[in-house]
Amino acid sequence: MIEVENGGEKRCDCAPVLIFADDREAGSPVPAALKQIPGINLQFKRLAVGDYLVNGRCVFERKTVADFAASVIDGRLFTQAGKLARLSIPAALILEGRLADLAQVQVRRESLQGAMICLSLIFRLPVLRALGAAESASLMMYAAQQTERREEICGARYGRRPKRKRRLQLHILQGLPGIGPGRAAQLLATFGTVEAVMTASRQNLEQVQGIGAKTAAMIRDVLRESPRHYGNSPSPNLDI
Repeated sequence: MIEVENGGEKRCDCAPVLIFADDREAGSPVPAALKQIPGINLQFKRLAVGDYLVNGRCVFERKTVADFAASVIDGRLFTQAGKLARLSIPAALILEGRLADLAQVQVRRESLQGAMICLSLIFRLPVLRALGAAESASLMMYAAQQTERREEICGARYGRRPKRKRRLQLHILQGLPGIGPGRAAQLLATFGTVEAVMTASRQNLEQVQGIGAKTAAMIRDVLRESPRHYGNSPSPNLDI
């Protein structure tokens, strides 16, 4: 992430943050809040787990205080927590609302506290607080920035090797120079397959959001490098 001076203002010259929102969240105010943040590429699709997938790095389940209480009563919360805890990438729950909202919830305070203890200590899922939709959207953007910085320091590919096909495809693409999870997701969304990315021309790579001329040139240079000849292979003529 690089800040560039432009007419006295600072702008972020970096790849857009790709956020997949579950299509069942289309009616909530959070997608509208996300669209107000510069640098976010928001797309809708059905997610198997969670409400928001941020840059392929982390997953968020968002609940208002009322929905949180209802999910405690019907047991849905703990089923969802189990699925989130089994993901190969970090996950968290965003609890949205004010303390005053608790007065309208017909659930004992001790039950809600017990549920949050269970999430944090048993399922090891962080519970993040947000006052409203705008703050929930900001938390996701902050998460994308923090995980990107971590990868710049520690390396992009870490953790267990992903098992599902899409995650494996993204894992492979992150082996290319200058490609982190966000850019890998953009490449896969643009070209459709890993094979298409590997055979794409430099000009086509440059058209992908977040992939500039320098990164495209590095990718093509790595992919087309010829192997050296050893042993009985013909040697070039050298003038000595």
